[in-house]
Amino acid sequence: MLTADEFKIKSLGPCTINSPLARLRDPGFIPETSRIRYQHKCGPGVDDMDKISFEESGPRERIFFDPATTTAAVATCGGLSPGLNNVIRSVYSELAYNYLVPRVLGVRNGYMGLNPASGLKLVELTTGFMENIHYLGGTVLGSSRGHQDPSIIVDTLERESIDILFCVGGDGTQRGASVIHQEITRRGLRKAVVGIPKTIDNDINFVFTSFGYNTALEKAEEVLRGAHVEARGAPNGIGLVKLMGRNAGFIAAGAALASQDANFVLIPEVPFRLEGKNGFLSSLEDRVLSKNHALVVVAEGAGQDLLKSDETRSDASGNLLHEDIGLFLRDSIQKYFKSRGIPINLKYIDPSYYIRSVPANSGDRILSDQMARMAVHAGMAGKTDVLIGYWHNELIHVPIGTTIARTRRLDTTSDLWTAVMRSTGQPVW
Repeated sequence: MLTADEFKIKSLGPCTINSPLARLRDPGFIPETSRIRYQHKCGPGVDDMDKISFEESGPRERIFFDPATTTAAVATCGGLSPGLNNVIRSVYSELAYNYLVPRVLGVRNGYMGLNPASGLKLVELTTGFMENIHYLGGTVLGSSRGHQDPSIIVDTLERESIDILFCVGGDGTQRGASVIHQEITRRGLRKAVVGIPKTIDNDINFVFTSFGYNTALEKAEEVLRGAHVEARGAPNGIGLVKLMGRNAGFIAAGAALASQDANFVLIPEVPFRLEGKNGFLSSLEDRVLSKNHALVVVAEGAGQDLLKSDETRSDASGNLLHEDIGLFLRDSIQKYFKSRGIPINLKYIDPSYYIRSVPANSGDRILSDQMARMAVHAGMAGKTDVLIGYWHNELIHVPIGTTIARTRRLDTTSDLWTAVMRSTGQPVW
């Protein structure tokens, strides 16, 4: 059960400086007391969470840092996601043009760029550097995974007089941001650490939609459309598409629902049987024999219980590496139909790296801009160890520790999953 204390936002101290945004025609200042309710439903059967609420994000009338003497830096970490360059550009624009902050730095290759041993130099962000980057995929600053010594990072923050560090990334990045905040606190420094959530899998808690997710759905749906055409164009055609989703099936479910062509959607949240009556393979056989084609969508983290491995592997960020369910299903399908004497035409597609590297669509460009600007407002107001969340269509402040304590997963009782089940007609495993 969540408690109100889990949503208290840390502050570096009293805000005594008038915001330079007051000169703008409509600064849109948000009162410090403005809250967004956790629970938006009421009535029988709804948990009583009326006492839980989030601090609303947005510009404050009085701020902690003096813009004229402030230096900020932005780092992009982890895997790629559409919208990263839009975030970088909007962080710079809000700081330089609206708050009039004279020095904004870019960190090369994530947290690695804050370790002098990497040999990477900080980049002075300028108007010229920002030009047209929002049309590009990837990140112009580069990215990386892996642990860096927080004491060395804070040494760099002190040496470069960096007052605010914006950390753009997923769970691993935000865990690192929280550790950096702890080292800053241990030294008694007044430096803010602000997280901007980046997860193409859409699995960061208290972030209903992360930038990049809608672009991923759009591109994934195009792939499913092509796989469906391939399947229909051959006798007993089967299209098998593996999509991103290490721990959550949002992309697989969303893309399948958008396409309306998928016959099976396999996600980490729903274990499925491979063999036997009503198992995946026999159900796939029934579909192929009755309709002459099938489209299967599988999230990368689905069916891991079927892939027995004695070795546990993790990536540089500490994320558990899964076995390849796509290749496993490809081989299992071919073996099964061969044993049944049924010829098939199977096309296996894994578009993951293509999808995550494309430029953001218009919706994600807007969300990237909003999250970036809200992060700047939070940092300038002296809020720290804080992440920009997205709740009930509102941008909010969430303590990083509260966010990373839980992983967001697809609710199999939700309208999204119910709609997928209705669309596919697949068995209820």
